[in-house]
Amino acid sequence: MATLLLGAAGGLVGGALFGPIGAVAGRALGALGGAVVDQTLFGANRSSTSHGPRLSDLDVMASTEGAGIPRLYGRARLSGQVIWATKLKEVAATETQSVGGKGGSLTPKASSVTCSYYANFAVALCEGPVSRMGRIWADGKLLDTRRNTVRIHLGGTDQPPDPWIEARQGTLGTLAYRGIAYVVFENLDLTRFGNRLPQITVEVERAVGDLEQQVRAVTMIPGATEFGYSTVNVRQVFGAASYGAENRHVSSATSNFNAALEQLRATCPNVERVSLVVSWFGDDLRAGQCRVQPRCERQFKNTTPVEWSVGGLTRLSVRPVSRHGGRAAYGGTPSDESVIQAIRRMNAAGLKVTLNPFVMMDIAADNQREDPWTGAMGQPAYAWRGRITCDPAPVRPGTVDGTSACRAQVEALFGKARGADFIRMGQLILYAGPAEWSLRRMVLHYAHLAVAAGGVEAILIGSEMAALTRLCDESGGFPAAEELVRLAEDVKAIVGPSVRVSYGADWTEYGAQALGDGDVAFPLDVLWASDAVDFIGIDYYPPLSDWRDGGEHLDLELARSIHESAYLKGRMRAGEAYDWYYADDAARAAQDRLPITDGDYDEPWIYRQKDVWSWWAKAHHPRIKGVRQGRATGYVPMGKPIRLLEAGCAAVDKGPNRPSAFPDPKSSENALPPFSSGTRDDTVLRRCNTAILACFDPAAGADEADNPLSPLYGGRMVEEGCIYLWTWDARPYPQFPLLEDVWGDGANWHTGHWLNGRLGSAPLDGLVRTLCADFSVNAVESAGLIGVIEGYVVQEPMTARAALEPLARAFGFEATEDGG
Repeated sequence: MATLLLGAAGGLVGGALFGPIGAVAGRALGALGGAVVDQTLFGANRSSTSHGPRLSDLDVMASTEGAGIPRLYGRARLSGQVIWATKLKEVAATETQSVGGKGGSLTPKASSVTCSYYANFAVALCEGPVSRMGRIWADGKLLDTRRNTVRIHLGGTDQPPDPWIEARQGTLGTLAYRGIAYVVFENLDLTRFGNRLPQITVEVERAVGDLEQQVRAVTMIPGATEFGYSTVNVRQVFGAASYGAENRHVSSATSNFNAALEQLRATCPNVERVSLVVSWFGDDLRAGQCRVQPRCERQFKNTTPVEWSVGGLTRLSVRPVSRHGGRAAYGGTPSDESVIQAIRRMNAAGLKVTLNPFVMMDIAADNQREDPWTGAMGQPAYAWRGRITCDPAPVRPGTVDGTSACRAQVEALFGKARGADFIRMGQLILYAGPAEWSLRRMVLHYAHLAVAAGGVEAILIGSEMAALTRLCDESGGFPAAEELVRLAEDVKAIVGPSVRVSYGADWTEYGAQALGDGDVAFPLDVLWASDAVDFIGIDYYPPLSDWRDGGEHLDLELARSIHESAYLKGRMRAGEAYDWYYADDAARAAQDRLPITDGDYDEPWIYRQKDVWSWWAKAHHPRIKGVRQGRATGYVPMGKPIRLLEAGCAAVDKGPNRPSAFPDPKSSENALPPFSSGTRDDTVLRRCNTAILACFDPAAGADEADNPLSPLYGGRMVEEGCIYLWTWDARPYPQFPLLEDVWGDGANWHTGHWLNGRLGSAPLDGLVRTLCADFSVNAVESAGLIGVIEGYVVQEPMTARAALEPLARAFGFEATEDGG
């Protein structure tokens, strides 16, 4: 097998023996040996000068007999060859008007004839099949394909002839151009192009990575977007006949959402499920003081053809989100109508929708609220909802945790709204219950909205209330968990038995909790055991690495690089939060690892936050003052499947050290993973997601040891197709993140969790593997290659060696033979 290695073997040996000079010499010697291997692999005579793929001196559309057919890897803007055209169609328009003479008399009418021309033609772009075609430019300007008749053919081996070409040419002998990706223009008006064919270039994408094929479920954000989920074009009204874009910044679809959804389905052809995030806003970390309500982006904004409304409330009925840096800190809550449109659009596309009501904390930096965790004035800015707790918090003297006052505060947050307090009138959901802004009001509103939209596969009753669900009352009960059970029952009564209901627990929240004094409890077991809950929901972001720069850290005993997929997958059931933990940051810096053990009862899994396998399969026995109780909780081992409702990793250096870390400068939660330089790393996002899927998804290689079967319900521990990667944005790439004047969080994309723009590009391992396969060289192992490029085009016929040469030089790898 031919093995593509990072760097030359000679460079590695020479560097190890003689330092930098030895590395240079070793690489040169290795290159000489590599030339011999290249002869064997690719059958190419290598001279002192080699030419790899290069763009033409003038990259324009042409119609050249015998021109080469380009091969694309990843995403690129391509011109092409005109492969079919008809004569221009001339349409003459006669305009007649009377001309005035002396004394007001009329002279005979004068006529003028204006000719317009229309073209029918097809442009071949590259070898197919490709994943999708995006933006189209005509003479360098974006062409609004919604206003023109344009048909796209992706180059499949079974694609039929274009109907317009067939209509003009006849059914006999009409070419289907199978294996060629091309685009057909029907009656294109040439007036604005000087009555000639314009130069056409097209954004084309061919996914060559493994991850694109493995994705079966994603979350969809931003959650805070007034019309971002709308399928129709909504415009801002500035004044008389003065409009601006609100939710359409694309030329290929009626709205951003439609464009982003089509990008998702084309780039990830096996996607089956989408979790649609819809946000209301909390305003306080004190449970008893926090209001959860919809908010608009700003109160004075006019839109057409629809106005913003949530629960029948208009902009003037709710508060706007806070301001940060001179602009809205968030987009507003999605309008109800837009959520219904998005659900219906995805249902029509055959996608299974999870409706995900989501609390964002809108707490500005200059707030004067008392912090329940410290007692200081001023709560952390834009904090995580998992910080909501009782006041004072459990870490402070005089805390109300463990008292009836704690229960009262939790109940105030949940509120008293009931399903019967809502009136459903078609798509309009009205509330007529107690005057409160509460968690129950938010979730029950969306339960009714799901029904109004025609149904969803699943709905969540909340997520990641990690501090809240640990709180106890005077009897030792967990009031938040009990409230979630009641809420699940009420939601189930609204949406019906066919809709699956659950809660999205943080990966540190779903299982056992050490409460101090040797007490260990399972607060959410009462929820997981409820008949109204159909699956166990976990937002899964455990650490998968403990990587550092340099050559001294402990994980170097396991792998040469943080990017090794086998290393990351192996850490799913090993390492931090499984075998060992760090007592504090100083211990982390020194790599002073403490083993996770349980000498008394040999149940170390109760302290292993990553060990979902043991937690799922075993009975749960609480402990009181260190004593294991003989009676287990009501949780039934292996009784329900798990869904990973969020999973993923930021595209940042050492992201797997802490996959939950995300960039957001305005938020107190803004953080880098431990020991990260903060530089962008798209490869580590890909490899981390691939490792998660390979561990739990049989379609991605998981075996029964990784994802066992339940003898009770016959399915997998983690339900197949239910690993929701975080995240796909309803703002299409590249408009997001480039339009920073429209969206203020575009800079976060570069090192964030976004899949848009990353999936569909060309990871080096997939690029090299696919390129070699295109030259019939299939025995290639490229997993050791690290790097991602936007796209790569082989423009003209050449050898595989010549096509690989620019990549090898840029990324420092060579081809070597191993075992034939």
